[in-house]
Amino acid sequence: MESKLLPLSEGHRCAVMDIYNHYVEHGFACYREKQLPYEAFDKFLAMAKGFPAYVSVGENGTVEGFGFLHAWHSSECFSRTAEITYFLHPDAIRKGIGTRMLDQLTQDAIAQKIDRILASISSRNPESIAFHRKHDFEECGRFPQVGHKHGKDFDVVWMIKHI
Repeated sequence: MESKLLPLSEGHRCAVMDIYNHYVEHGFACYREKQLPYEAFDKFLAMAKGFPAYVSVGENGTVEGFGFLHAWHSSECFSRTAEITYFLHPDAIRKGIGTRMLDQLTQDAIAQKIDRILASISSRNPESIAFHRKHDFEECGRFPQVGHKHGKDFDVVWMIKHI
């Protein structure tokens, strides 16, 4: 049986924050150096309000990852553009879950008249850059050496998908 996408909800708080905090401690997929408390999940819910937001749940009921769209900018002039945020449990990588999540979020974006999806990616996360390229994102901007994590500088790479 394949994993399924369910709407992100309060019941996913701990699993989502545990996945997110894994990337705080390991690697450059997120832009934090200190783990966030479970209460920070409220910010994710607030960011995603009015936008599609999902968790991927495996056959055994465990959360394999989460993803949502959110406003890229607060001005209504940018309402056709959304930013994507998603993270997968390390054991769920390279199983098609990220692709299913992206496909569903893209379909939902179209239904909401969103025709641009932006992704902000650390230059020290080449796997994510490659994933996004494979799924029709193209680099549209780069802020050189604006980040510093784990003692290393990194660029912020912006990628865009026109849908």
